[in-house]
Amino acid sequence: MADGQNAPEAERVEAAWDQNRARGDEASSSGTSGWRGGISGDWATFAAIAAIALIVGIVNALSGAQDAAWRGDSADIGRRLFWEMTSIVVILALVPILMLSVRRMRRTTGIAARIGIAAVALLGFSGLHIAGMVGLRKFLLWLAGGAYEFHFSPALVLYEFRKDAVTALLIGATLWLFESRRDLRKAAKEAQSNSAASLEQSSPNLIWLRDGTSRIRVAPRDILWVASAGNYIEYSLANGTQHLIRGTLAATESELARFAIVRVHRTRLANLDRVSCVDFKPSGDFELTFDNGKTLGGSRRYRPAVASLGSRTAPV
Repeated sequence: MADGQNAPEAERVEAAWDQNRARGDEASSSGTSGWRGGISGDWATFAAIAAIALIVGIVNALSGAQDAAWRGDSADIGRRLFWEMTSIVVILALVPILMLSVRRMRRTTGIAARIGIAAVALLGFSGLHIAGMVGLRKFLLWLAGGAYEFHFSPALVLYEFRKDAVTALLIGATLWLFESRRDLRKAAKEAQSNSAASLEQSSPNLIWLRDGTSRIRVAPRDILWVASAGNYIEYSLANGTQHLIRGTLAATESELARFAIVRVHRTRLANLDRVSCVDFKPSGDFELTFDNGKTLGGSRRYRPAVASLGSRTAPV
């Protein structure tokens, strides 16, 4: 009988056709309305860039303080950290611009067009970074009762632009690598889905059970019954083998109904094509005997499901 007592020992596989169930071990798709046009809600990418920027900023501040101490000047680590952090905040706010530029460049095939996109992105990034950095410093120091002076000059702007060019190049390269990795994963998923669809189309009368990347082909004719086993369902085959897969009996019932595998109990489905006789009990329950001698109990609630088998009664 299918009581699920041997479920832990059965082979655990996953039904390949069960594509729409919720999987707790799969990452949810990225993307939120606020970031879909910028970095696609990929907070892991943004967090990685932010972490690297913070580390670089702290190292720069500490290095500058150490250099100043060696020259006999004031280290003033707090002031140097303030300069670095205000710059980093503005840079992180401009990351979506670089992401949009990277994506546009990836969709563009011409080298000249890519160079043009990169040039426009770099000029925009540097201009906004300088303006934002100066404005943020002025505002914060004004709140603290101080003042900040930034004397614009070609030499100073060129100095800041050189640093912005290196920063934009490093962030852009990082984003390009993340985008490439995402595209590869997307292509692999599409190939896997197409492969599964091809398998189902080429053999519509077969059930494919999936265990990781491998698949096990099961003919519906070989199934005797399917039983619920906690968070799993157990396929019992005519040759005595069992396959334990993650899923629900309700979803399995819907998938297998076309093979005359119907519910005969709250926790069991039975293959009516393999039933050789039915023994109806006075209580209304019944017992199915399969063509290989195995038996399975059914409840009176599901007696209409086997009404068509009324002529297949147990021998006296």
